Amino acid sequence: MQIAVIKYNAGNIQSVSYALERLGVDFQITSEPEEIMKADKVLFPGVGEASTTMAFLKENKLDKVICGLTQPVLGVCLGMQLMCRHSEENNTPCLGIYDEAVKLFRATAEEKVPHMGWNQLTEIKGWLSPRLEGQNAYFVHSYYVPVNPFTTAVTNYIQPFCSAMQKNNFFAVQFHPEKSAGAGEMVLKSFLEI
Repeated sequence: MQIAVIKYNAGNIQSVSYALERLGVDFQITSEPEEIMKADKVLFPGVGEASTTMAFLKENKLDKVICGLTQPVLGVCLGMQLMCRHSEENNTPCLGIYDEAVKLFRATAEEKVPHMGWNQLTEIKGWLSPRLEGQNAYFVHSYYVPVNPFTTAVTNYIQPFCSAMQKNNFFAVQFHPEKSAGAGEMVLKSFLEI
């Protein structure tokens, strides 16, 4: 099985690489459309800002490549947000795979933005292992996807939000499985077994 990790102006490619190496997976980091399209599975990681990342994807025609993929694709953090229709981050039109709008967390007296650190995964269903129910994953984000019909895990910070989702061959997680210890390894294995 060949995994393509989409290379773009994202900051967490190295930690994703380490996680895949630990699992003994054959992968390559690439921005070449042909390599991405012929991979068995595709990982769309992300740490960064929505508008500059979308501009990079469009400039390199990766927006059309990602939307046209028919094999399993996993969006991580910003990758998940960019799969949505629109992000409030710099009023950015995104890929539109999910007809959802990404929202900015509104800080409260008790809870700051960004949401950073370990938080619980609940309401697990679909492609994720039921053993993930109640486990903690590692989050770093200021924007979130509201709970929606495609949600496969929910996390509560300021309000409940979508921490994982699936639509057809597109899978996504808001947390960082590559930094989420055993729970993250379980998520990556669930994706690799699809």
